[in-house]
Amino acid sequence: MSVGDQFTGSSNSRRPVEARQAEHDDIPRMAMSLARAFVDDPVSMWMLPRARRQARLRAMWALMLRSQVPLAETYTTPDAVGAAVWAPPGRWRLELDAMAAFAGQFASIFGPNLAKAVEVLSSVEESHPSDPPHWYLAALGTHPDWQGHGVGGSLLRPVLSRADDEGVPAFLESSKERNVPYYRRFGFEVVGEISLPGGGPMLWQMWREPQPRQEAGEQHSG
Repeated sequence: MSVGDQFTGSSNSRRPVEARQAEHDDIPRMAMSLARAFVDDPVSMWMLPRARRQARLRAMWALMLRSQVPLAETYTTPDAVGAAVWAPPGRWRLELDAMAAFAGQFASIFGPNLAKAVEVLSSVEESHPSDPPHWYLAALGTHPDWQGHGVGGSLLRPVLSRADDEGVPAFLESSKERNVPYYRRFGFEVVGEISLPGGGPMLWQMWREPQPRQEAGEQHSG
């Protein structure tokens, strides 16, 4: 999946909160927050029919989160106003058995665009680097009422700090070019571009090498 947070300001004056590992009970609230964050995401708009798009987004994220939260690498806030969905090294591939089990739900979510959605997911996976082993940021999103208050950075830090400690790189695809500078603040750099099939939008592939603790702390302070 693409990454599509929005980093514009907000009138909300609440302070950022600390990230924590997501639990199963957080899934409905996280799905709602991600659906709101991705409502104008180019890839979401390309894959999902216009009719009931918000509800389809919410169902899509709930489905994804049900498969990812058990890996214990999804982070959220106390009120689940955002989520960072990570796949550990070697665990980023789509499981065919899991996809088959969810075939009916995929059909309900994507409707007449099901074939397009499968083609997009396949194209993204085929372009994913296989080596070296790396953390994969599958999604990062913050509810619009909380955007611009450092929630995204708080959600990224636990895994980026761990990646630095373990000397492991990280990878993501940004679905918005305007988000590229944001991810650069955390050490990611553009290493490739993906033109989605059928005239779909562009994705920017970004790679992050593990960084010394002091340097990583400076980059994560923004």
